[in-house]
Amino acid sequence: MRNTILGCLLATSGLLCNAQQPAPVISSDYTELTDTKPVDQAAWEQMKTPVRLSWGSTDVRYDKANVPALKETRTWKGTAWKGERIQAQAVVWSAVPLTGVSATVSDLTGPNKGNIIPASAVRTSLVRYVMTDELNKDGRGGCGHRPDRTEWDSSLVADVLDLIQIKDMQARTVQPVWVTIQVPETATVGTYRGTLTVQAKGQEPMALPLELKVTGRTLPAPKNWAFHLDLWQNPYAVARYYNVPLWSQAHFDAMRPTMQQLADAGQKIITATVMNRPWGGQTEDAFGSMVTRMKKIDGSWAFDYAIFDKWVEFMMSLGIDRQINCYSLIPWKLTFQYYDQASNSLKELDTKPGEAAYTDYWYDFLVSFASHLKEKGWWDITTIGMDEQALNDMQAAIALIKKADPDYKISLAGLYHPEIEADLYDYCIPFGYNFPADVKARREKEGKISTYYTCCSEPYPNTFTFSAPAEATWIGWHAAGGNYDGYLRWAYNSWTLDPLRDSRFHTWAAGDCYLVYPGGRSSIRMERLIEGIQDYEKIRILREEFEKAGARGKLNRLNKLVNRFQADALVDRQAADMVNRAKAELNAF
Repeated sequence: MRNTILGCLLATSGLLCNAQQPAPVISSDYTELTDTKPVDQAAWEQMKTPVRLSWGSTDVRYDKANVPALKETRTWKGTAWKGERIQAQAVVWSAVPLTGVSATVSDLTGPNKGNIIPASAVRTSLVRYVMTDELNKDGRGGCGHRPDRTEWDSSLVADVLDLIQIKDMQARTVQPVWVTIQVPETATVGTYRGTLTVQAKGQEPMALPLELKVTGRTLPAPKNWAFHLDLWQNPYAVARYYNVPLWSQAHFDAMRPTMQQLADAGQKIITATVMNRPWGGQTEDAFGSMVTRMKKIDGSWAFDYAIFDKWVEFMMSLGIDRQINCYSLIPWKLTFQYYDQASNSLKELDTKPGEAAYTDYWYDFLVSFASHLKEKGWWDITTIGMDEQALNDMQAAIALIKKADPDYKISLAGLYHPEIEADLYDYCIPFGYNFPADVKARREKEGKISTYYTCCSEPYPNTFTFSAPAEATWIGWHAAGGNYDGYLRWAYNSWTLDPLRDSRFHTWAAGDCYLVYPGGRSSIRMERLIEGIQDYEKIRILREEFEKAGARGKLNRLNKLVNRFQADALVDRQAADMVNRAKAELNAF
């Protein structure tokens, strides 16, 4: 009976099972929400042929219900390094209903006989539409509560890259097709040609040529990228969405596609939680603790790391194994939960850094956790993480951490504080702030990590579902231009109740909570973010090449190009123009 009671109590803190009501689970086709925006019916009536197909731009989210405003293009042309993942977008629009629409790409044939990029290296995704909203009324970002959706201008936007390969189209609608080419590292230099074919029942197949120029340089595999990508994972959202028990085999199976695509983006960090609700209840699914903590009858503490170990080992099996950030010694609400053996109940302690009760709660854990990490071989890659905390609280927490073990690594996402900078192994500062040049140089020599983050505060660049797609790419360029080691975003998959259809949330602008969709579905935002990370890697590789060769002229030209991407450069949402010009110059080196 005692174990049963403990299990129920731990379930309430999110440790053993998922007690929340499930959202709709959608594994195949689904019906999108209805857009109420005005439609230009005259444009549909003026179409000379009922069905059209053209190449479009990856910079545009094409309206679902309006004839796309584009210059029809027959042939797509792109340039890529070997090993690069490159994107294109085509658009189908039809004045009549279509049944069984599908899109495929042929093998891309190269410059010599036998040179091909196989069709298996090309993915076509039918783009789906999700409901979004807008920035705050003052245009200064997307932070703040939004309890009444009618106060915000909402509309359908293209973002979801779906898994289904065939779908129907209603009359007078648009169907974008996202094309992703993964260029093999073994590809021969030269121009490759292929065909995108779109078919529908009862219609003549429509085809568009594509040409890809493969250069002589090679981009390494994502696991070998230097870019320090830190997108916070939320396993609790996956359990709720699929209505499976937390930490069961079904839970891990459900997480695998979503976390694998994160590994394939070059993710470096495992997000772990060592206390209940480190960020309060700011997401649909609050984070529980991956460590079970019990205060024994004699007043001593006992800790169980089974869930923590299982989560870390799962993520490492996917290739995310560079770092483990453990949150948090300073939660947003200074309330700390534990199981009290004497009363056989869960209890909460209100205390703050510097107080005796706080020290009692954390010190024994830190000593025990250090021993456990060393035993598992994870000591050198683990940090105790905090985010957006006051300087005095950070100083008190750091002192306690170092008292428990002076070799603990510490991370912080928050404002730059010179008083504690030297204590922080992984320091991530907000967009618009810079590390002093001498500090950044010293941190680099010491092997420390220095990155930046965006959140709901920035109107742009951002990755809201209504953000211009090129802003996600601009983020990677800014990391290079600002001399950062990488980028952090607080929410990779903190899904809303119905994430495939509605990205709006009662707090923050739509899309702020997640970058990808259930089932391993990517998004326009995620693909464009990866594009910017690849550009960062290209810049890094070219800099090393030019420095080694003493090519000062080329190095100066490259640095001048990259230095355009400063925080004050993006003042009027012209991310696409900046990115496209810079990418053309980058590929010309």
